[in-house]
Amino acid sequence: MSQNDPHSLSAQDCLVALMIAVSASDENIRTTELIKIQSAVNTLPVFGDYDEDRLSVMSETVFDLFEQEDGLDALFGLIRESLPERLYETAYALACDVAAADGKLDEAELRLLEEIRYELDLDRLHAAAIERGARARHLT
Repeated sequence: MSQNDPHSLSAQDCLVALMIAVSASDENIRTTELIKIQSAVNTLPVFGDYDEDRLSVMSETVFDLFEQEDGLDALFGLIRESLPERLYETAYALACDVAAADGKLDEAELRLLEEIRYELDLDRLHAAAIERGARARHLT
């Protein structure tokens, strides 16, 4: 968050927040999901200059928002405000990877992925390709 605006998020913060939101959506954050998030932050170029200490800040932010009645809407508002459109598909791909990390998708995760597709206005065919790739990467 910049010091000028304590509510502004970096693009990387937005990506992390979405991954955490997907993990927390079923109210059961699994180790495999946390490892997937940490791995993405450690290895993907988009996180090259990201301060890993922000992970805990973003976790707290997401958990605080999820305790509020309109928290998901607030989260999407922050993301629409701070995430560049060029990273929308990246955000969805990361969300799909976290959802698929434990080998199963529950109803809450599927609903949140659908909401992410809608909020980011992703093309349905592009989203399907991203989902197919995530499934292929996480088959056992």
